[in-house]
Amino acid sequence: MHRSKKLKRWLKEFENDMVSAAFAEAGELETARQIIKEDRRILLAVTDEKKDINAFKYALNMCKRIGAALDILFSLKSGKDAIDSFIKELRNEGIEHTLVEVNECIKEEVLNYTTARTNILFVVVESSDNLDIHCKDNRKKTLTSLALLKCPLVVVSDLASA
Repeated sequence: MHRSKKLKRWLKEFENDMVSAAFAEAGELETARQIIKEDRRILLAVTDEKKDINAFKYALNMCKRIGAALDILFSLKSGKDAIDSFIKELRNEGIEHTLVEVNECIKEEVLNYTTARTNILFVVVESSDNLDIHCKDNRKKTLTSLALLKCPLVVVSDLASA
């Protein structure tokens, strides 16, 4: 990101903080909270839907807890059955969500997605090894790609299968 863009973003955040503080001082706490609230999103990378249920539940609970929206990155090569049940549950919980279908290497798509969007708080996956699905030259990408990720990676695993 260019310096001028960073400075503009910081100034906008500072301005929002000051406006929020003014409302809070006036006793308008709910208005202050709404002004300061960001567009916070969590990215769920679905690699094998039958195994990604724990990762989905974790992402769902975090969205509810911190008031974030959920972006779901998935490949049709993995199937689409569980995605429909994920969407149904998100709608029942009232959580804003976005589906992003990809055709290529999920790891590369995660990197591209998080690089383009600065509002992604973290990425949730069932297994970091599964990010290499549909990638060419898996081993080389594993060593370099995850180091380039611009946000935390949360790996959720089922203790019973570990």
